[in-house]
Amino acid sequence: MTAAAEFAPGSALWTHEALGLRAVVDGAGAVRLTAGADHSWDRLVPLVEVVLTGHGRTWSGERFIDTTVGSRLVLRDHETVEDGAWQRTTIRLTDPRTGLAADVVLSSVPGAGFLRSQVRLLNEGDAPLHVESVSTLTLGGIADRAGGPDGLTLHWADNDWLAECRWRRTRFRDQIVPLHRAAHGHDGRGCFERYAQGTWSTGRHLPVAALTDADEGAWLWQIESSAGWRYETGEREGAAYVALFGPDDAHHQWRRTLAPGEEFTTVPGVLVHAPTGGLDAAFGELTSYRRRIRRDHPDHRALPVIYNDYMNTLMGDPTTDKLLPLVEAAGRAGAEVFVIDAGWYDDDAQGWWDAVGEWEPAGGRFPRGIQEVLDAVRRQGMTPGLWLEPEVVGVRSPLARTLPPEAFFRRNGVRVTEHGRHHLDLRHPAARGHLDRVVDRIVGEWGVGYLKLDYNINAGPGTENSTENGTESAGAGLLGHHRAHLDWLGSLLDRHPGLILENCSSGGLRMDYAQLAVAQLQSTSDQQDHRRYPPIAASAATAATPEQAAVWAYPQPHFDLDDIAFTMTTAMLGRVHLSGFLDRMDDTRAALVRAAVDVYKRIRPDIARGLPFWPLGLPAWDADWLAHGLHTETATYLAVWRRQPLTEHATGRTDRTAADAADDRRVLPVPRLAGNRPRPEVLFPADAGTEVTWDDAEGHLTVTLPRGDTAALIRLGT
Repeated sequence: MTAAAEFAPGSALWTHEALGLRAVVDGAGAVRLTAGADHSWDRLVPLVEVVLTGHGRTWSGERFIDTTVGSRLVLRDHETVEDGAWQRTTIRLTDPRTGLAADVVLSSVPGAGFLRSQVRLLNEGDAPLHVESVSTLTLGGIADRAGGPDGLTLHWADNDWLAECRWRRTRFRDQIVPLHRAAHGHDGRGCFERYAQGTWSTGRHLPVAALTDADEGAWLWQIESSAGWRYETGEREGAAYVALFGPDDAHHQWRRTLAPGEEFTTVPGVLVHAPTGGLDAAFGELTSYRRRIRRDHPDHRALPVIYNDYMNTLMGDPTTDKLLPLVEAAGRAGAEVFVIDAGWYDDDAQGWWDAVGEWEPAGGRFPRGIQEVLDAVRRQGMTPGLWLEPEVVGVRSPLARTLPPEAFFRRNGVRVTEHGRHHLDLRHPAARGHLDRVVDRIVGEWGVGYLKLDYNINAGPGTENSTENGTESAGAGLLGHHRAHLDWLGSLLDRHPGLILENCSSGGLRMDYAQLAVAQLQSTSDQQDHRRYPPIAASAATAATPEQAAVWAYPQPHFDLDDIAFTMTTAMLGRVHLSGFLDRMDDTRAALVRAAVDVYKRIRPDIARGLPFWPLGLPAWDADWLAHGLHTETATYLAVWRRQPLTEHATGRTDRTAADAADDRRVLPVPRLAGNRPRPEVLFPADAGTEVTWDDAEGHLTVTLPRGDTAALIRLGT
């Protein structure tokens, strides 16, 4: 442990060579984190920014930096410890006026290009402190090669139901305009910000964004929260800064009162720096980080092929008679897990949506019991799976009357109701006990080995429960519930180590690494149009590791062979989620599906360790050509799509022969492989007219797809 008095003003008390980061201290003991060697103090941001009620900001505006408490925090001491492969540095700060202590824990792995941060607040004073916001990580001094922010580019991802992972880019100066600080004496009051709203953590945006420069350097960040998050970037004294936050009062109705002796720990945030290689290199580093922080599970290495009866197939209307033919066909296609999706519990004449909660099989759907279908799944050599939406109880469910009021989300003393459902608070023992009994029955007694855990409502800012300090804020209740939810998920895996958990939320509306550090898979979308899925699938590796990104492949008996190859290719660099009426296919179509599954099984060990890249850049929603790849030590894989313009589909013009013949090829830069003489090979589909040519000097792959709405999976190897 190193005391503050041992540091000279302006010295670096901590460095991270791989990231080029330094934590520096001034003569008063204030600490700042800076990018690069520029220690110009005015360009930097306090290591922790905190808004306490009664102690706001020194420069009022939309920013959550320049806080009064943040400017007063001074160094107390500092220590670094080894924790397995990790190195954890704790920088302890204190505010002499309020007695608030802030311990900043910076975690990384020597040589790795990432930094993870969390902040622990502790009230060491003699009066309650009311926290309205606290940063998880701040960084100042980000500049382009000219030493300022003018050459930076900002990247962020919009997210929505059926339209997930839509990456956007703009010049930093398009969002943060130069204001001639010297003439005014201050920076602007605004910033570029993105944040979550309500209980869908990614219902609006991904908690991931980046700044890049003209030299292919990239700063990429991620916030790990299912219960509110916000990031901002802006200008400070001629350099860019980034500040990451969990929930706050202004955006999430989050406030936390700390009585003397009480503490609070923020959600984690991570920062990645790639000095070269741009976003591809940064996302490769983030992918490696994500693999380090998640709970270990055999599924991450096995990558079983999953069939799910829902998408474009039974759509929530399963019965024994409908399922048994699908089970047999899925087994023939090579599936290894068979999931019965929504509706298996539905015996209600008024419908199941607002009656869910007890999770008992519907006798009318399974007259000889659901075990008949589960046994049929096992006879095909597959693991049976079921869909659950555990956090909700329908307003017509008996549980809405029998569980205590405190087991549900409430605001202003009234139980929250949203889209016909109430929301359980998993901090309450009755709520958790109910779900434990449900899962232990389904998994322990019925032998189900896969649970698709869905979440289809946005229940607003959270729940207000009574505490010793009065009524908690709604946002604090939400964070408390989600931390209890993550603990519950971990307890399921403790009791049932082989159980596979899929995280779903109307597709990808809760796609964050608080959840994905525990759950094995992430649903990427509910998108039912196979022509609109490629930009989601191609960008999914920005939100989840490839082996966790579940992508639907729903070939149908009426599809032509190009359509089947297209939808299968879309899923083949992630986790294949088969669906479709495979039982109604002719032999030719069924053989093409099986061929895709066989190829996937050959390459899936590489998927589990591959790092993503995008030779055409992160795809636009309406792009005609898209490409997504994975690099491994021994091979590189590329999924390539050529789509008819979406406007033609909207007007009914879908004739592939109408495509411009001059637009049948694209050059895909893969500079990493230049000079290595890789051999290009079309893995799937075979004999569809795809042509590939490698230019070793330029490091370019030319791909020819002779028809619109076709796709191919390509391998570049020795």
